[in-house]
Amino acid sequence: MDLAAGNHVGNRLVRGLAGALIVLALGGCSLGNFGGSSAFGGAPTRIADISGQGISTVDDALARARAHFKTNDFGYSAAYYKRAAELAPQNAESYVGLAASYDRLGRFDLSDRVYASLHRISGDSVQYFNNLGYSFMLRGNLRSALVNFRKAAALDPENLVVANNIRMLSDAVARSSA
Repeated sequence: MDLAAGNHVGNRLVRGLAGALIVLALGGCSLGNFGGSSAFGGAPTRIADISGQGISTVDDALARARAHFKTNDFGYSAAYYKRAAELAPQNAESYVGLAASYDRLGRFDLSDRVYASLHRISGDSVQYFNNLGYSFMLRGNLRSALVNFRKAAALDPENLVVANNIRMLSDAVARSSA
């Protein structure tokens, strides 16, 4: 392959990946919206300090975590989901939300550890494989994303979120090959 052809293929791949990232705002993992900075003006990649909040029940922590996730305040949602996981270590929702929050913060080092804990708690589930696939998609690891989306689809072939993620990923790859 000559240099000009190599650059053309590389440019198509970059355009396709950029398109996939734009589409990510429309698709998703099974929690809320994509991206954004903190509703409290903090840096979007920081995990909030809630040590003075006095959260003593898992229900309170989860309610606050969900509310912050919905408003794209992932630093606070991560902190509250982490508190929920501390209060109820076998609560899968806490780990799903915590991993998704870390993904949205770009803290894949932390989300990987949480996904491992989630797998120990819930095993092979549609939500686990779908969210892990979405995490890989956010990182640009489209091959691992597709592997995990296919595992989710095998468990629930009628799941619309999983089908949408596979379609979104396939469209991005097709655009990069065109």
